[in-house]
Amino acid sequence: MSNTAYYELKAALALFGRDASSLEGADRERVQSVARRYVQIEAVVLASDEAQGVCLAPDAVTSSLEEIRGSFPEVEAFNAAMDAVGLNETALSAALQRDLLVEAVLSRVGSRAGEVGRTEAEIFYLNHRERFHSPERRTARHILITVNEDYTDNTRERVQHRIKEIARRLGNKPERFEEQAAKHSECPTALNGGLLGEVPRGHLYPELDEALFALRPGELSAPVESELGFHLVRCDAISPERMLSFEEVADSLCQRLTEERTQRDAKRWLAALLKRQTDTVAAG
Repeated sequence: MSNTAYYELKAALALFGRDASSLEGADRERVQSVARRYVQIEAVVLASDEAQGVCLAPDAVTSSLEEIRGSFPEVEAFNAAMDAVGLNETALSAALQRDLLVEAVLSRVGSRAGEVGRTEAEIFYLNHRERFHSPERRTARHILITVNEDYTDNTRERVQHRIKEIARRLGNKPERFEEQAAKHSECPTALNGGLLGEVPRGHLYPELDEALFALRPGELSAPVESELGFHLVRCDAISPERMLSFEEVADSLCQRLTEERTQRDAKRWLAALLKRQTDTVAAG
C-alpha cells in the first residue's frame, strides 16, 4: 500500500507539480495509472537476477528525502501531503529505497555494454555532420534602463533622454562602456560591465537581436527599445558560423552516446522483463 501511495506522490509531483490528494477527475486517474505501472516495474526489477548485490550509497535515501521535502514550499505542506496519501517518514524512506534500487539496477543493466569510445563516436560524428554546425555567435554587452511610469526618473520620455546622454558620452569615449554599464544599467549584467556573453541569433529580445547582428566588432548601437525599456548594445566580437571539429566535441559526444545507449539498453531489458511477466500471467 505504501509503495502505491509513494508512486502516486511521485507521479503527481512530476506531472502536475503538486500532491496527488489535490487532483481530481482525469488528472487523478492519470496519476493512479502511472503509479500502478511504477509498482509493476518495481516488482519485476527487484525480483530479477540483475538486482542481486545492488547497493545504494549511504546517503542516497536521505538526499532523495530532502529533495522531495524541498519540492514543497514549507514543512507543513510536506507533512500535509504525506498525511493525505497515508505516508509517514518511515514508510516514505522505505519506498524511496526501493525506488532508488530500481534505478540502480537499470543503471547496472544499461552500463553492461560499456562506454562509447572515440572510434565509435567519430563514426557517429562523420555520419551526422549536420548536427555539429555552430551558428554565428556574437559577444555582446548592453546597458538597460527600464521604463516605469510610476517613477519620475523612469518615465519613457525621461529614459529616452538618459539613454541618449549615455550614448553621447560613449560616442566620445567608447572605452567607458563597462564603467557606464556599472553606473547606469538596471540589468544584473551591470556587475560585469554589461556582459551578455556569447549569444547566437534569436537568443535576445527581437529588437536587441536585430541591432546586435547588424553591428561590426567594437560598434555601439543606437538606443534600442524593448519591452523592458531602452538599451545600448555593443558587439565586442564575432564568431562566424562553422562546423565544429571532432576534437572539439569528442569528450561530450562520447559521454552523450554512452548515456543514450545506457538508457536504450535498460529500456529494452525492462520491456523484455515485463513481456515475460505478461506472457507468464497469460499462460497461467
